Amino acid sequence: MRRGTWLILAGAVLWGTTGTAQALAPAGATPAVIGALRLAVGAAVLLVVAAARRDLARLRGWPVLPTVLAAAGVAAYQLAFFAGVAATGVAVGTMAAIGSSPVFAGLLAWLVRGERPAPRWYPSTALAVTGAALLALSAGQVEADVVGILLALGAGAAYAAYAVASKNVLDTRGPDAAMAVIFSGAALLLAPLLPGADLSWALSPRGAGVILHLGLITIAVAYRLYAQGLTTVPVSTAVTLSLAEPLTAALLGIAVLGERPTVTELLGIALLLAGLVVLAEVKPAWPRAWSPGGSWSKRAPSP
Repeated sequence: MRRGTWLILAGAVLWGTTGTAQALAPAGATPAVIGALRLAVGAAVLLVVAAARRDLARLRGWPVLPTVLAAAGVAAYQLAFFAGVAATGVAVGTMAAIGSSPVFAGLLAWLVRGERPAPRWYPSTALAVTGAALLALSAGQVEADVVGILLALGAGAAYAAYAVASKNVLDTRGPDAAMAVIFSGAALLLAPLLPGADLSWALSPRGAGVILHLGLITIAVAYRLYAQGLTTVPVSTAVTLSLAEPLTAALLGIAVLGERPTVTELLGIALLLAGLVVLAEVKPAWPRAWSPGGSWSKRAPSP
């Protein structure tokens, strides 16, 4: 298994702790405000790291349009996903967003970057999406709302757009600088959600711990790992591998929150895991390496 695949899986595992952390947040915390604070903390950490490594010194010729699109994708995902779940329920909303994102990513990467999905991507994605759908269905009562489903599909498209656009930024910039700028832009886009919101819960030790975990671990560390992996892994493969997130969330719900898994949930876990195992064996067709001098170079596949 390639290093890039491991990095993306590691990032997705860290994303999978988001739901458990939110469940432990104090009363009064809303998903939208948590999302905005999470981005603000994560962006600040990414900026500090990039500045300390002097990765922000070379801003001339920065790819502005892909950066704006990536930042907008991150912000739009937060808003569309939470709104979609609120309108159509956790089960259908999560299923639509998670299930559609690999499909959107495969299409966008093909159209924008000319990256044709590897042959194993199709069966592995089908397995993983089916497993994720079963996990979502086991999460609660199934409801159907056209607007909610469209919002959830929009969230899936927004995440795919972020992945493709950020890959374009990573073509000419290192992961630290790219993630710092992209997430700073996303944090600024969601900043208007904070004025007037009740933030008293975030000042408690428990609330502050939740926000620090979400910002530091699920944004700064997780997306840094994801970006590093994305430099050597095709977008379609990377987005499907990120379905390790709901797998991790389900396992944490069982281990930490004491949830009792249903037969549907166990089947979903098995299918999702099978899809990830199949996909992890795919060898990327475009291995590239970031050199300290600030340029990309081809390199031979590693064993």
